[in-house]
Amino acid sequence: MVNYFRWFFTKNGLVLGSILMGAVAFWCIVMIILPQMFMLDYSFRLNLAPHEYGTAKDVLTLENYHYLLYGSSANTDSFNFQDLGVFWRTIVAALFVTAFDLAICYPIAFYMAKVAQGGLSRLLVLSLIVPYWVNEILRAFAFRIIFGASGIINETGMDLGLWDQPIDFIRADIALYAGLSYAYILLMIFPIYNAIESLDTNQLEAARDLGSPWWRIHWRVIIPYAKPGITSGCTMVFMLTAGALAAPQILGGPSSLWFTQRVYELFNKAIHWPRGSAYAFVLLVACIVIVMLLMRLFKVRLGEIAR
Repeated sequence: MVNYFRWFFTKNGLVLGSILMGAVAFWCIVMIILPQMFMLDYSFRLNLAPHEYGTAKDVLTLENYHYLLYGSSANTDSFNFQDLGVFWRTIVAALFVTAFDLAICYPIAFYMAKVAQGGLSRLLVLSLIVPYWVNEILRAFAFRIIFGASGIINETGMDLGLWDQPIDFIRADIALYAGLSYAYILLMIFPIYNAIESLDTNQLEAARDLGSPWWRIHWRVIIPYAKPGITSGCTMVFMLTAGALAAPQILGGPSSLWFTQRVYELFNKAIHWPRGSAYAFVLLVACIVIVMLLMRLFKVRLGEIAR
């Protein structure tokens, strides 16, 4: 570590190196560590009135975590099935969206990296980026219009005679999953694209010359090489999907409450910041644990993802 800092300041100079180090330290401490520390502290507090802070009532407690597991004292069920159900559904849906995005983005990234050449490659990149100049909220409302009862999908399906009555894509959560999958698709494509692009094409040609079929080349050569990019994309898509708020509020059906919406309700409607903090912290820890398990499953280290 000492050698790294010596190399860093030698390369960048004392002034520039100090500015860069200060900016990184500010970002990590003020923007990441401190908010999470305050949230963790809040999660162990009771929901007191401001004048009760610092009094005998202001003690550390597990009451908010107990509520997430068992609900209120008036709850007659064994567990808080409502909130735990929303939490479980959010995690499963995030995993589904991540797997769906991976299935779509891997072939696109491979085509962009190893098949498309010159202007076509640049055109594909632009065609992916330009739609994201539109605000996320507007894109979500556009999806709601497309999947609505009188939207283009229902109108086209009925005109072609595929179905007689409009299908409620909103209530069936199809619009929600489509919107979430589209919202983070770039975060899946570009890490995989960067990983595949750096692969030496001679390896692919050698495998073809030796008679290996295309699926074996992908399974034995490309995917193992692109594992850090795949894991990086899956990590970002999963974390952002599990923490999404706008898309579930706009595209979700009446029965598709997202866990982040529950956190939002606790903070802004129930004005119960300690319980909201506990719920948010549980979601954060669960997402980190799942990501670490995925990294262990695919045998990818954190340093490889950061490359």
